Amino acid sequence: MACFAKVLEVDPENPEYNTGYAVATYRVDFAEDCISLEPLRKAVRLNPGDPYLKVYLALKLQDGGETAEAETHIGEALSSTSCQTYVFRYAAKYYRRKGCIDKALDLLHRALQASPDSAYLHYQIGLCYRKQMIQQKASRNRQLRRQGIMQELAQQAICEFQRTVELRPTFEMAYVYMAEIQADIHQYEEAEANFQKVLNIRNLECHIEQNVHFRYARYQQFHQKSEDKAITHYLKSLKIGEKSFVWRKLLTALEKVAERRVDHNVLPVESIGLLGLVHKLRGNMQEALLCYERALRLTGEMNPEF
Repeated sequence: MACFAKVLEVDPENPEYNTGYAVATYRVDFAEDCISLEPLRKAVRLNPGDPYLKVYLALKLQDGGETAEAETHIGEALSSTSCQTYVFRYAAKYYRRKGCIDKALDLLHRALQASPDSAYLHYQIGLCYRKQMIQQKASRNRQLRRQGIMQELAQQAICEFQRTVELRPTFEMAYVYMAEIQADIHQYEEAEANFQKVLNIRNLECHIEQNVHFRYARYQQFHQKSEDKAITHYLKSLKIGEKSFVWRKLLTALEKVAERRVDHNVLPVESIGLLGLVHKLRGNMQEALLCYERALRLTGEMNPEF
């Protein structure tokens, strides 16, 4: 990204350089500031026939809620006859996030015909079945759930994630999503094994490592009913220090578990201290100070000699 930025200083309207810069920014754009949006818009303007750029732009516009413009670009990308396999895989991601799972699965299976051993495609298909599980959970039609649809979708998703890690053993999030689905259908031994596999992968990117600890913490909290282990992994996730896409969820989760423990008088000093930490990380220094002072007073009451 830095190299393309330098050459763009010399030749700012070069279509090839703008394409390279836009794709590079998209690949590192995990934060909420959408740093790749304007570079992608410029690259599409300079390369109007490139469907690959248009589908990237559509995904980034979707992130920002700009659905009308996103729909235009995704439609133009799909109408192109070039780069179809790559366009299908990213267009499928767009439709999955939109909730159009049948459309997404159709595109993914068409792409799979050209690349049957693509770990990414199997991963995306697994995510589609996972999304269908989420939709079923939210459905009011309990009869459908009784018919075993949830179990069937879970097995389909697990099979796709298993195929993903067979093809690419270091595909971190495939292990995580597989473990979460296994936990949903009470396959706890298998879920724990998959979580441990990914927790033991070295040199994870910071945003991925943070997400892994966050999701394992939720598994411990809600499936294993172990708040102590959950807090340990929430804190490990926080320790990474990356303000990634899970940062806000992480602080909210830690705040809720700390508040619950305070309300039930579970290790009150430590729990109040956790609340103080959450306030501090959010920048609410006055509230953080009040929590720390409250924890110190409580420590003094419990230990008069202190």
